[in-house]
Amino acid sequence: MDKSTHDRVSAPLPAVDESVNPWSTLTSRQIYDNAWIGVVEHQVLNPRGNPGIYGTVHFKNLAVGAIVVDRHGYTYLVGQYRYPLGYYSWEIPEGGGARDVDPVVSAQRELAEETGLTARRWQKLLEMDLSNSTTDERAICFLAWDLEIGEPAPEDAELLAVKRLPFLDAVAMVERGEIRDAMSVASILMLHGLALRGRLPAGCPAMC
Repeated sequence: MDKSTHDRVSAPLPAVDESVNPWSTLTSRQIYDNAWIGVVEHQVLNPRGNPGIYGTVHFKNLAVGAIVVDRHGYTYLVGQYRYPLGYYSWEIPEGGGARDVDPVVSAQRELAEETGLTARRWQKLLEMDLSNSTTDERAICFLAWDLEIGEPAPEDAELLAVKRLPFLDAVAMVERGEIRDAMSVASILMLHGLALRGRLPAGCPAMC
C-alpha cells in the first residue's frame, strides 16, 4: 500500500449526526394491503437531493422466535417448505405476534403450536431488523428452558416436522449452510457465543 492510499484509508471519517434523516418524502401512496403486510410507494429526494422512488413493506405483526434447550443440552428445530423461497427450511420455532401483545406471550404460543413444548423459563436473547432496506419488520427472539413436552397444534397452512438434536449439531448446520433463516442463524450463533463465554443465564443447561 503506497502512502497516498494509506492516507486515504486512515483519514478520520466525518462526524455523522445520527438523529438527522437525510431523506425527504414528497408523497406516499399505498399500492397493496392485506391482513399481514402493506406496500407503500414513496416519491422521495435521496440524501444527495435527487428525486426517486422508494417502496417500503410494512409488517403488521412482530416476528417472534424461541430457541429452546432441554436438560440434556438438546434443542428443537421446525422444518417446513417456505413458499416465497421455493425450498425446505429448518428453523427455530417462530412466527408472528400482534404488536399490542407482549412478544414473549406470542413466542410461547408459537412454541406450543409448532412443537407442543412449553417452557417455564424465558429470557430475551436478541432483537433484529429484518431486510431493513425495504421493510420495517422487527424480530424478537427468546431463549427458553425448563421444558415440558406436549402435543403440537399447527395452523391449517402449516405442514411441519420437528427435530430434536444436540445444540452443537444445530451450530454445525448453520456453519454448513443448512440453516439459512435469519432469525435462526442469529439466535443459534448468539446463544453459542454466550455459552462459550460462560454467560448463559442462571439455571440454563450447558450445551457446549
